[in-house]
Amino acid sequence: MSGPDRNEHFVKTHDFVLLRLCAIAGLLAATFALAGCGQPASQAAAPPPPPVTVAQPVKRTVTDWDEFTGRFEAVEEVQVRPRVGGFVNSVEFQDGAIVHQGDLLYVIDPRPFEAVAEQADGQLSDARAKVELAKRELDRGLNLVQTSAVSEQAVDQRRQALQAAHAAETQAAGALKAARLNIEFTHVTAPLTGRVSRHLVSPGNLVQGSDTGTSTLLTSIVALDPIYVYFDMDEATFIKYSKLWFEGRRPSSRDTANPVQVTLAGETKPSHEGTINFLDNRLDVSTGTLRSRAVIKNTDLSILPGQFGRVRLIGSAPYEALLIPDVAVATDQSRKIVFVVKPDDTVEARPVVLGPLDEGLRVIREGLKAEDRVIVNGIQRARVGAKVAPSPAPAPAKSGDKS
Repeated sequence: MSGPDRNEHFVKTHDFVLLRLCAIAGLLAATFALAGCGQPASQAAAPPPPPVTVAQPVKRTVTDWDEFTGRFEAVEEVQVRPRVGGFVNSVEFQDGAIVHQGDLLYVIDPRPFEAVAEQADGQLSDARAKVELAKRELDRGLNLVQTSAVSEQAVDQRRQALQAAHAAETQAAGALKAARLNIEFTHVTAPLTGRVSRHLVSPGNLVQGSDTGTSTLLTSIVALDPIYVYFDMDEATFIKYSKLWFEGRRPSSRDTANPVQVTLAGETKPSHEGTINFLDNRLDVSTGTLRSRAVIKNTDLSILPGQFGRVRLIGSAPYEALLIPDVAVATDQSRKIVFVVKPDDTVEARPVVLGPLDEGLRVIREGLKAEDRVIVNGIQRARVGAKVAPSPAPAPAKSGDKS
């Protein structure tokens, strides 16, 4: 190795040794520092209890409502059919529109019926002329019989001829009236107020007319306000209502128009009100249910026959109950529980028996006392047996308060 290379190698080796010595010295210093410390390292401070919001159950008078699934049907529905046959001249309504009783819907060609009416009018005139002639013949016969110019038999024949003329006149008058009715029936009008369906026969088509139900179907009309909602009540509920009626705690829907509330699909609270107006006279043996009906106001025409809705029917007498927010109720397998903060601020899981919802709060039938502090916010931070930092929830607004 030459002189310059040897010097460079010596410098690198010297620097490497110095670095190793510095590292060893640092490790020794740290070891001596730890060995000279006589006190153990302080443990981490325990976390504070998690904050939760608590509220005491609300005590107030409530009434239970039972809920059923119902289907709406029209109070009145009619199939529009012609009473006379013929070719359709025109359709006088817009498909799906609201029509009123007496509005013109279809016009059937009236000319054949007008011709029949003219013929019947002529026959009536002829019958009336024959009546006048028979009257004059009878009057002459009555005068002549006094002078024995004609016999009594001849007078009787003339009297009979007058009666026959009167009968012919009546028959002709009836034929004319029927012909005029047929002319009137060529103008098909709406028999009730409601929403009309689409037209099923276009102008130029031939329709059959009849009073026996075999005529051509032209369209249909359904009345919308009010509207019926039918629902099926199970046997257990019917027995419960009967028991309440016998005890004088709830009026029977057969005698009293008990109120109902209806919630439509997509709604979270009732939007329509009505009353019960029919209970069937027997239970359906195949389903064990009682067909019931309520009549609902439908002034905005928002409900159509065939829709479904949830029907709420008053199901109990008023009673005092404890209520809590529904979000405070949790599920533990098959049980419903709420978390209660005890006097020492520890959490207890309390099984409860639930009732219905009432104005956004859940009725608690069993499991709570009025003085219990129920966790209504922060349930996910609460642990049974662990302490929490409770804070009271804001007092709920009274039903009469307005924001």
